[in-house]
Amino acid sequence: MLDAMLPYFREDFGNASSSTHRFGWRAEAAVELAREELAQAIGAADPGELLFTSGATESDNLALQGVVAAARGRHLVTVETEHPAVLDTCQALERRGVQVTRLPVDAEGLVAPAALAAAIQDDTALVSVMAANSEVGSLAPLAELTRIAHARGVLFHCDAAQALGKIPLDVAQLGVDLLSFSGHKLYGPKGIGGLYLRRGVRLAPLLHGGGHERGLRSGTLPVPLVVGLACAVKLAALGLDEERARVAGLRDALWSKLSAGVPGARLNGPPLAAKRLPGNLNVSFDGVRADALLPRLAGIALSTGSACATARPEPSHVLRALGLPLPRIEGALRFGLGRTTTAQEIEFVAGRVAEEVRAARQEASPRAKVNTGASSEREVK
Repeated sequence: MLDAMLPYFREDFGNASSSTHRFGWRAEAAVELAREELAQAIGAADPGELLFTSGATESDNLALQGVVAAARGRHLVTVETEHPAVLDTCQALERRGVQVTRLPVDAEGLVAPAALAAAIQDDTALVSVMAANSEVGSLAPLAELTRIAHARGVLFHCDAAQALGKIPLDVAQLGVDLLSFSGHKLYGPKGIGGLYLRRGVRLAPLLHGGGHERGLRSGTLPVPLVVGLACAVKLAALGLDEERARVAGLRDALWSKLSAGVPGARLNGPPLAAKRLPGNLNVSFDGVRADALLPRLAGIALSTGSACATARPEPSHVLRALGLPLPRIEGALRFGLGRTTTAQEIEFVAGRVAEEVRAARQEASPRAKVNTGASSEREVK
């Protein structure tokens, strides 16, 4: 991928919008080839339906704010467990007088199709549901949800940042009207992403000044990053089914070892066998806070929630929406497995986590206070 990008950092360092000389022509050709490759990867009928942005956060903002600004409707439907890029945008829209309905989820992180049907109003402009949850890996029934929205004449947006390159995505089969994604989520360069916008969907731009990207996203495109994004998507598509099975097998092995080696290990989110991203594992350990475990496991890349919400010290909004008790939320760790994960790493991580959980429990036990009136999940404070 780096080899594909390097020429556009060096000898072909042209502006893709400059149409009067060969440097611009080469850059433009590279961008349009990348657009074609991305369209093919997600099943888009027309490469022109792909807009390049700085990433899924910008794409989410453009989709939600752009549709509402262009539509007559003043109502938007989303889900409580969406990424902050969607939820914070919804809050901003509410401050402008837009009504937002946030649908609840069940214990597996899934929204009920009937709940969506009941939430749609005559003035609903857009429904926004993510393809795969970033914290617990829940896979939304997108095709069913889009059918419900379209039956009422409502557009459907999907944040697919966690899903693209990890599970099959076909915008035609799913029926989505808008789809956001980021390069860095599938081993591509940071600072680049895109928005699929089905032909005919009206969208008001957020950025003005040059009329780039069909007049919907002004700004000079970073050609090397665009090329890198397309290359990453192509590489992710190679052997996708085999890689999904391999990663899911490693994840299942990690859970098996953790559940056997750590009493009180609890799986958060949907079952591993279905409705979950292959590389996602979210686990809580009774009697141990995750923020106490992370420093002990500094050599392992773990998190307590979404990387984009780390500036906020509040408990995970996703795990709260699943109805988990506070001690279980505070004890949750998210394990992310991917293309570079090996069986040897699974053995190492399972052993280290088990060791450090035992040590943390032993250190906490002299200070533990037992509340006999509380459930076992709330006894260790």
